[in-house]
Amino acid sequence: MRITRIETLAADAGYRTASYVKLHTDEGLVGWSEFYDGFAGVALAPIIEGFGRTALGMDPTAWARVGESLHATTRLASGGLSHQAIAAIENACLDVCAKARGVPVYALFGGPFRDRVPVYWTHCGSYRVRHAAFYDSLGLPPVRSLDDFTRLGREAAEAGFKVLKTNPVFFDGARPQFFNGGFRIEPGFLDRSISDARIEAVVQQMLALRLGAGPGMGLMLDVSFSQRTEGYLRLARRLEVMELYWLELDIRDPQALALIRQGTRTPIASLESLHGPHEYRPYLEARGVDTAIVDPLWNGVAQSVRIASLADVFETHVAPHNPVGELGNLMSAHFCAAVPNLRILELRHDEAPWSRGFVTRPAEVVDGELLIPDTPGWGAEVDEEALRAHPPRRP
Repeated sequence: MRITRIETLAADAGYRTASYVKLHTDEGLVGWSEFYDGFAGVALAPIIEGFGRTALGMDPTAWARVGESLHATTRLASGGLSHQAIAAIENACLDVCAKARGVPVYALFGGPFRDRVPVYWTHCGSYRVRHAAFYDSLGLPPVRSLDDFTRLGREAAEAGFKVLKTNPVFFDGARPQFFNGGFRIEPGFLDRSISDARIEAVVQQMLALRLGAGPGMGLMLDVSFSQRTEGYLRLARRLEVMELYWLELDIRDPQALALIRQGTRTPIASLESLHGPHEYRPYLEARGVDTAIVDPLWNGVAQSVRIASLADVFETHVAPHNPVGELGNLMSAHFCAAVPNLRILELRHDEAPWSRGFVTRPAEVVDGELLIPDTPGWGAEVDEEALRAHPPRRP
């Protein structure tokens, strides 16, 4: 079997663009993968298409060789967008390989370890502030006060979630403000030092969620790259009273991350922005996290399984970074099925309702758990007619 063509497709998914790789073969089998385009402000699709030309004629069922061959061309500029582009192609190869063998993708790695996986509602409430116009267009109640977070906590519990995650939202201005995560040029971008008043505002936000969700709901807070070491420590220590499921943060220093973890009783999750086992190793060696977050779309599912195996050596849980759509949910589910040390799966609960139709068989969530597909490949095809019905909006 040989790769004959690799193309990218896109569709409007509300506040974002849904992006896919379609890999063609000379035997008629097609492989799919989802990827994030424009996440870093730079289009990934042209890079994928460039690597795709190099992959022409390769055997997609030898997916590891395809990936390593493409990575070899980036030795002087490895990681980052190049790594993500190669991962998108390798993931589509996995889909083809599993279909050719008539098995789910997880079977290529010895799975499944489980047939369902717990999920959490990610960016609960906070994205309804960040993308307020989109959610207003869906007729959903706006988030204008802490009372609305209490309402959302209740909504999460009624939907069957056992865990939810939010981001800081501040109500001290003319309108609610989604916090600066440290990767956008906005006020606070350089100093990255949270005030005591805003730490207290975060605590009140989490208390409002707890009031609505009830005592059994696991609460997570994601603060991304927003602080330096000192700010993270102050925030983590103040949040100890909340007994969070985890505090999610990012910092590019293994020793600093370990210092934060050692300095607080609040569990720490991190590392979602890393690429490849070699980048994860110093953080795991430093015992910097309670949960290592791994992105199967940025690393590729196969390499993510390798990272999980490395984390397992250090008695560390893993959880996929999965802030995407329905095919991404299925791809991450196969990663979850293939590793023993899984903690939980990220899920966007309130995506654009029409985006569920972008795949022929969306993931099924029952009582806070996603059911692992057991059909060949990822377990679904991309519906190209549905994509064409929702063309991407261009800036």
